[in-house]
Amino acid sequence: MEEYATAKQPPLLHTLTPSRRTLANRAFALVYTCAILAVLCRHAAAALGSATYLSFVTSATLFIADLVLGFWWFSAQAFRFRPVHRLVFPENLEKVLKRREFPPLDIFICTADPYKEPPMTVVNTALSVMAYDYPPEKISVYVSDDGGSQLTLFAFMEAARFASHWIPFCRKKEIAERCPEAFFGSNYSQSSETEQIKMLHQSMKVRVENVVEKGKIPNEFITSEQKRQVFSIWSEEFTRQDHPAIVQVLLEAREDRDITGQSMPNLVYLSREKSKTSSHHFKAGALNALLRVSAIMTNAPIILTLDCDMYSNDPKTPHIMLCFFCESKIKPNLGYVQFPQHFHGIDKHDIYANEFKRMFEINPVGLDGLAGPDYFGSGCFFWRRVFFGSPLSFVGPEIPELRPDHVVDGPIKAQPIMTFAQHVASCKYEEQTNCNWGAKLGFRYGSLVEDYYTGFRLHCEGWKSAFCNPKRPAFIGDAPITLVDALNQARRWNVGLLEVAISKYCPLTFGVKSMGLLMGLCYAYYAIGPILSIPITIYAFLPQFALLNGISIFPEVSDKWFTVYVFLFMGAYGQDCLDFMLAEGTFQKWWSDQRMWMLRGVTAHLFGSIEFASKHLGLATQGFSITSKVVDNEQSKRYDQSTFEFGVHSPMFVSLTMVAIINFIAFFGGLVKVFLTGTGNADQLFVQMFIAGFVVVNCWPVYDAMVLRTDKGRMPTKTTIISICLSLTLYVVASFMLSHRLSS
Repeated sequence: MEEYATAKQPPLLHTLTPSRRTLANRAFALVYTCAILAVLCRHAAAALGSATYLSFVTSATLFIADLVLGFWWFSAQAFRFRPVHRLVFPENLEKVLKRREFPPLDIFICTADPYKEPPMTVVNTALSVMAYDYPPEKISVYVSDDGGSQLTLFAFMEAARFASHWIPFCRKKEIAERCPEAFFGSNYSQSSETEQIKMLHQSMKVRVENVVEKGKIPNEFITSEQKRQVFSIWSEEFTRQDHPAIVQVLLEAREDRDITGQSMPNLVYLSREKSKTSSHHFKAGALNALLRVSAIMTNAPIILTLDCDMYSNDPKTPHIMLCFFCESKIKPNLGYVQFPQHFHGIDKHDIYANEFKRMFEINPVGLDGLAGPDYFGSGCFFWRRVFFGSPLSFVGPEIPELRPDHVVDGPIKAQPIMTFAQHVASCKYEEQTNCNWGAKLGFRYGSLVEDYYTGFRLHCEGWKSAFCNPKRPAFIGDAPITLVDALNQARRWNVGLLEVAISKYCPLTFGVKSMGLLMGLCYAYYAIGPILSIPITIYAFLPQFALLNGISIFPEVSDKWFTVYVFLFMGAYGQDCLDFMLAEGTFQKWWSDQRMWMLRGVTAHLFGSIEFASKHLGLATQGFSITSKVVDNEQSKRYDQSTFEFGVHSPMFVSLTMVAIINFIAFFGGLVKVFLTGTGNADQLFVQMFIAGFVVVNCWPVYDAMVLRTDKGRMPTKTTIISICLSLTLYVVASFMLSHRLSS
């Protein structure tokens, strides 16, 4: 009987295993929380018992800094409360679901600037998913060009021709790397057929790059009357901010065939209508336009969203995804499956912490044990149904053709379908639907981080998600190779996170009420991240100025409270390092990660908070800056050598350099006071000297760029001079204020 029962069990598609560290994490969290509360009580008592106004201000300031750090650490424990690990078995999928029964798949790729996001990068991403090991007639790739560029459209016309050779080539050779650029940059097996495909790819690449370099399409490249009609849309009045909707079907599965006679995937180019008088809601608006246009044309039940530079690294990824969506136990409330973001070309020490290992690998494991990971903005498979209400309710769009259960019949090139697709991509369409788009329907508006906000709102509605981290990375993208790009990207994220934190959908109120305490804390961990600029900035300046004036503001080494401070420091850093190492990180990469955490505190977090405050006070206009994907050869060489890239003047570099200068002076000034002049007490000043010394060690790349380097990536002289002047001014002001000795 047991053998018969076992034989009747359905094949295993995936497993979920709780982490063995759960109990240890909870026990440590309890002890560490008690230590935090003890220090906060000490600060409060010191403030209330202050003999002078300045000692009160010092104690109160440290209380605020430790309160923010303490709450941020406490919210992080929600990720460690119930971590789980999943394994998938895609080899069993076709035992459950026949290949002909695989559901159709719509793939959304967004781009916005042909110069910062080169069309060939977008093309390579599209080709990598068009070549999925999946029925090609069930794949539809939609490219949203928010730059409204004929250069991007031309690139995809070229890609459509190349795809007819590339897809059967990948299928025949069973190639794993189906991004052409990645494949031809690897140690591939050479053959006459491979060299022929390489020549076709190189020819396409040269034509596209020549067009982009010239900024226009030469007449000889427009080889047909049909193309001339398409490109005639771009008139002199056509601008990126003001143009009509453009929808072009470049490949249609029903009609187009590859060189072997098999169906090609659908390939659709969309540039939604833009008007200077209408709000476009950045990437979320582009995704919603794709959501509507795809509903008219193909209406696949599953949607994959990808960044323009995040190419597929595994042709079996849809099979892995279906291992979740075909699992009956989790299917009813499963809204999306999120894959981690991996990046190629990162230097061996990951100096800018571009891996974001905690965000993309460590924390999602903890979220997966609760309601599931947040949405990363790329590498995510959605049920189309999630964009139309909660699992228990359905928000019907006003136009019947947009219903999720609508089945498109007929060629997607048919005039009625094309006309209606242009209509739903117009500026006025959302206004005609009572503004439900972005509020109740689709990707959510109201934040620059539309991915975080959309995932948050979906979880609040009752949807679940799953995290899948296969051994072979499913998607690989580009990472910034200059510090200013890395910090500007983080600054933009910070503005968007604060937009959510300071709203009626705050994770600590609305989130906790809708999802429960643990999920609310997880989302709050990210939302309050920008205000880490407060404690990090305080600890970057206050102890140092007190040290320079010989004033102790922390316990002596012989004091019992010193042990508590040591435990708090070692406990937080030790736990973080352990998490990092267990996630297959290295100590050097962990060091880079914690260093960037501090650097972002006085740069991206600080300026993101200032930008957010300025916007809400009406002093500045919020903008969306695109991270450049263009690689400079000299910058790339320095990055590969793990050398920080400064090179340009930035206000964020000024604040960072000020921190480096003041901590350097404070540390060595403290050494002089203690060991040379004897005017300082080592026991009393040890903690402050340690803090200053720790910052100095982390700021070594700044000192190197200011003094030692002569290459183009060094710190600009203008930045250094401004920083020195501001540091001197700040020191004089602080010394004057501290001239009335603070009580220790």
